[in-house]
Amino acid sequence: MEQSDAADLFALLGHPGRLGLFRLLMRRAPQGVRPGEMARVLDLGGSTLSAYLAALEAGGLIQAERQGRAIYYRAVTGRAGALIGFLHEDCCRGRPDLCPLPLAPREDAMPNVIFICTGNSGRSIIAETLVNALGKGRFRAYSAGTHPAKAPHPQALDLLARNGHDIRNLHSKPLSLFQQPDAPRMDFVFTLCDAAANEECAPWPGGPISAHWGLPDPSLATGTEAERALAYAECYRALRRRIEAFVALPLETLDRMALQRHVDDITEA
Repeated sequence: MEQSDAADLFALLGHPGRLGLFRLLMRRAPQGVRPGEMARVLDLGGSTLSAYLAALEAGGLIQAERQGRAIYYRAVTGRAGALIGFLHEDCCRGRPDLCPLPLAPREDAMPNVIFICTGNSGRSIIAETLVNALGKGRFRAYSAGTHPAKAPHPQALDLLARNGHDIRNLHSKPLSLFQQPDAPRMDFVFTLCDAAANEECAPWPGGPISAHWGLPDPSLATGTEAERALAYAECYRALRRRIEAFVALPLETLDRMALQRHVDDITEA
């Protein structure tokens, strides 16, 4: 990247509003976000949002995609990566003592995985249980909520029990519990609801692999008891397919970039 190009990008991201919008899209990358959701999360008016989107798109940092009748915007991660590369390779001359890059997942310990939702009462509890069961000792899974409920949803616990899982130690936990200095260092961080993915959180130590595996909230299902139970069963099946693919990844043979691509692709499962 040329210095003039980097200077233009720094100027573009030097505005708090544009930077906040770009950070939101990066948290949801590689998936896109509809303008209405961006406006609601960032509390922006329509004209202001349009101006920010136009500027970031002109700078090559985001792009619009039409999906049916809807328009989504997503971050162009390669462009952001080039800017980071400019800082590290050109400004710092690649010296790790001046500009250390995030550490890759550890190779000498069981990888830690955390699933995050708003309430930590359904989807994230199910995902935590599935990784610990299907990982067969290769992973250690946790879950947490940005605004945790008092306890896991009874239908989530009932579903897990009926599928042969041990539910005795499952409980809802605050995300802050895993952001303490003595907390386990995470190697993989997954958000399961859009609200949790949209929230600004402190960076995770060590630069873990992260992805957004958004799924509908089964606790919002309406109808009969059977229809609400079906929503949890569908959530369980979707998570099981994704987690079976995740725990089968050959971690020892994949570099960081390949591993990130595989984790992102699992959302298609």
